[in-house]
Amino acid sequence: MPYSVSPIGFVRSCFKEKFAIPRQPQLAPAARGVLELVAPFDTGEAVQGLEQVSHVWLLFLFHQALEDRPRLKVRPPRLGGNKSVGVFASRATHRPNGIGQSVVKLDAVEPGRLWLSGIDLLDGTPVLDIKPYVPYADSVASAYNRIADAAPRLIEVHWLDGALGQARSHGLRLDQPLIELIEQCLAQDPRPAYQVPAPERRYGARFWDVDVRWHYPEPGKICVLDVVAA
Repeated sequence: MPYSVSPIGFVRSCFKEKFAIPRQPQLAPAARGVLELVAPFDTGEAVQGLEQVSHVWLLFLFHQALEDRPRLKVRPPRLGGNKSVGVFASRATHRPNGIGQSVVKLDAVEPGRLWLSGIDLLDGTPVLDIKPYVPYADSVASAYNRIADAAPRLIEVHWLDGALGQARSHGLRLDQPLIELIEQCLAQDPRPAYQVPAPERRYGARFWDVDVRWHYPEPGKICVLDVVAA
């Protein structure tokens, strides 16, 4: 029996494109956004009590990765992008119903708006539900995952002097920790795991309303080249 669901709100996020979004929530604490609720949830009644909660689970749609034909196996980036596992053994964006789940920090609560950080959500993401994080139930001390048993290995992020000045200026204009956001996201190396490194290749991504460009001058090192208005 088919079911239909409707978004209860949409995220305004610092991430304007999929590339360079952290592959899990909480890996970039400087990643911020606002969940704007829609009627009838845009009044104070629906969020009453959330001011007592530090983190929330968001159930959302991978709205730019919806597919008509479900995949039974996927190739997670964590396994190099070349090894397949069952779709239910991964958190790949290619889900049977396009549903994602993230635990994010709740910074402030307003009628109709939740201010969030540590997000991994694309701008415009439809949110289906919000649930409070319950530490004693949601954190399992004996849990393990042998596919993803530790946080991603970080690589060094360096800056050209001009790029650092640009980021500082745009961060002040946006009133956002832009330098920290760029460093936290790039340090996780957003390149496809199977891609052969090439020092001359340039990469780019959009954070808030600025385009960030970088390259890999040597293995294990990123250099930010410029940060310019989009």
